Amino acid sequence: MMKTILLTCLLTLSSIIGFTQDKRLDSLKHKLAISRPDTNRVLVLVELINLYKFSIPDSAFFYGLQALALARQIKFPKGETQSLFYLGVTYRALGNSSKALELELKSLQIADKNNLMYEKANVLIGLGYIYLESQNYFQALFYLHQAIKLFDLQQDKSGFMAIDLNDLANTYLSMNKLDSAEYYSRLATNYIKQYNIDWARSSNLRTIGKIHYKKGETRLALDFLRQSLIYEGNNSQTVNYSSRSRTSFEIAKIYQKTNRLDSAIYYAQNSLDDAQKSKSYSSIVTASSLLAELYEPKDAQKTIGYNKITIGAQDSLNNFGKTSAYKSISEFDEKERQYEIETAQTAYKNKTRQYALLAGLGIFLLIAFILYRNNKKQQKANKLLHQQKEEINAALSQLKSTQAQLIQSEKMASLGELTAGIAHEIQNPLNFVNNFSEVNREMIAEMKEEIDKGNYNEVKIIADDIEANEEKINHHGKRAGDIVKGMLQHSRASTGVKEPTDINALADEYLRLSYHGLRAKDKNFNAEMKTDFDATIGKINIIPQDIGRVLLNLYNNAFYAVNQQKSQKLNLYEPTVSVSTKKSGNSVLITVSDNGGGIPQKIVDKIFQPFFTTKPTGQGTGLGLSLSYDIIKAHGGEIKVETKENEGTEFIIQLPLSLS
Repeated sequence: MMKTILLTCLLTLSSIIGFTQDKRLDSLKHKLAISRPDTNRVLVLVELINLYKFSIPDSAFFYGLQALALARQIKFPKGETQSLFYLGVTYRALGNSSKALELELKSLQIADKNNLMYEKANVLIGLGYIYLESQNYFQALFYLHQAIKLFDLQQDKSGFMAIDLNDLANTYLSMNKLDSAEYYSRLATNYIKQYNIDWARSSNLRTIGKIHYKKGETRLALDFLRQSLIYEGNNSQTVNYSSRSRTSFEIAKIYQKTNRLDSAIYYAQNSLDDAQKSKSYSSIVTASSLLAELYEPKDAQKTIGYNKITIGAQDSLNNFGKTSAYKSISEFDEKERQYEIETAQTAYKNKTRQYALLAGLGIFLLIAFILYRNNKKQQKANKLLHQQKEEINAALSQLKSTQAQLIQSEKMASLGELTAGIAHEIQNPLNFVNNFSEVNREMIAEMKEEIDKGNYNEVKIIADDIEANEEKINHHGKRAGDIVKGMLQHSRASTGVKEPTDINALADEYLRLSYHGLRAKDKNFNAEMKTDFDATIGKINIIPQDIGRVLLNLYNNAFYAVNQQKSQKLNLYEPTVSVSTKKSGNSVLITVSDNGGGIPQKIVDKIFQPFFTTKPTGQGTGLGLSLSYDIIKAHGGEIKVETKENEGTEFIIQLPLSLS
């Protein structure tokens, strides 16, 4: 008896809603027919998108394309952000969350840029709902709480704050935080009562019912869900079949778990009918799967039939391009692509015009300056002899400025080469990071499936693979970090001050530092160190930190070379690194040599180039010798290399005795 009464109420309410919806649709189409291409027309088109977004996506896209194009044509940001938002909702209803997210983020950007706070709040709710559906609860909470703040600032009475509060309650419910879920559902209820927001009651009642069920209060849960069904779709604009489908599904699941299978089948069938009306393929899959499960022990034919519906809906989800809305969506995507191209071209043209204007202004100023200077020269022709000394001094100053500019130009050219090298060098570890991250994402999805199936041995195997991939990601991430660190060190201007320095003590100090540093990493490493310092050198004027950096790099390379050679020759080889200083005329020679494997002649000319290294991937960035070369050149010196394969390598640094 109760079922009959409830069904009668639902049919009556649907008829009233359908009549109201048709009446509103006729009114909007009449407004559209008589409207001019202005902001009012855009807003009418937006209302039509909103009306059709759940029921007829083809029409939503049809009107959405018109609204977006016109809003952009007349430069109406409010219309543009609303069009993008409702098109995003339409995509979401069709199961394309990634496209929905893309459009709603564009909508948010426009609303934020143009200070459209009400539109921004609505878009934030939409983004929160997308992340809620994708189970990214923390991101959902981030957007939903932002929307709450905006609604509070505007003292919203439109009813959309009720949606926000309800979505927050659902998010906390999904996170199993029932106290928070109840808190926000009560806030939503109070808000709905305070402002008499009838159209928001159904979703609020459904949420309260789900909370009661989660708490084990089945009777209360069913009461609230049935009330939700009575209010469902009670919106003067549209019947939300998708929402009504979800409510019926929740009731069916409760009846299934309480073993009241006839009632479960009744509500599951209602859920499927509404899901098919809304073209919500994900809801069709869940409802038809439940019906197949319910009929399995009693009716094989119906089980097969519902399984076919499930497979068909799943195919529609997996092959979205074959749906009836594909033509409109393709047209929309193409127009968006063309709009982005045109926007980029316009920005490029504007920038080109700006550059041309600046160039013209620069030429004008240059001509004005030349004319002014010539005029001054003519006026001061009689004072030329008297001012000759000042002009010579000015010329010398100009020469120094030109020299500084030439040095800066050379640095910029070097930076260009360095940037190209960085881009090439860093791409490899980043490719590894991206590839392993993508593999991990797929494996996590696979692991979730195995968890649902209870195959915990397979879950452990997948987890081990994910852990191994994470180690590789970490390794290649550190590799990229080393490259960036080296690049920053290479391009950094020295802030050191030249001071009289004992080069012998400096060379010896960094030799010990390098040796003990390598010993700390490898306890098995040993090498003989030989020094021969010329005591007559005295102190020379250098930046000790920079020269120390050069010596440390050469020592590290030498120790690395002899260690590699020892691993090949085993006990027949004694690794040795030698350092000597010598005064030669007006220069000091610092020689660092080793008896390692030497450098092949074909690559000797490349060793001072940025990012060139003979070390295996991950053990060197190829910036050490390049940096050393720049430092020695800045000191007015030279650095050379002499090497023989399988015999060793010798680096010779020549520094002037007197450095200003």
